[in-house]
Amino acid sequence: MEGERYTIIVKVDRAARLFNSLDPTPFRERDLDPEAERFIVEWAQDAPRSMRFEIVIQVPGQEAGAEAALTMRQAIRYNFEDRIARTSRELRELIREGRRELLVGVPILALSIAASQLIINTTGPATLARVFSESLLIFGWVANWRPLEIFLYDWWSIALRRRLYQRLAAADVKVVAT
Repeated sequence: MEGERYTIIVKVDRAARLFNSLDPTPFRERDLDPEAERFIVEWAQDAPRSMRFEIVIQVPGQEAGAEAALTMRQAIRYNFEDRIARTSRELRELIREGRRELLVGVPILALSIAASQLIINTTGPATLARVFSESLLIFGWVANWRPLEIFLYDWWSIALRRRLYQRLAAADVKVVAT
């Protein structure tokens, strides 16, 4: 499997369709058209994680010159490197948010546990006191729900998306004439 590649074929009737028409930057640094990027990403998501990508862009013969091919390769690499940077920032911000929320949640949990124990110790096993004590414990854990969700689950999808973009940025891009 090491030498195998997962090939994504993108066929366009002209090279300009591959790129976002509203992006005013120079051609090789332009963003991909959202539909073209979505197409590439969706096909890439179906690939086995152990395989490298090969993106084959099929364009009309007159647009398949060496310079145009180099420009398209650079543009695709730039686009996915930009996505890597964006998802890395998104992941850092999510982790930062989780830490901030944990700084609030842990003291609330500690106070809830202490208050719950205080209620049980001072009032005994009375039913109303027990309900209030358990409610405080639930409140303490609910205060930590979001930070735990971030650290246990939310970061995975962003990290996987970033890994997919890394693989796409490293893909071999070939331009062929149709």
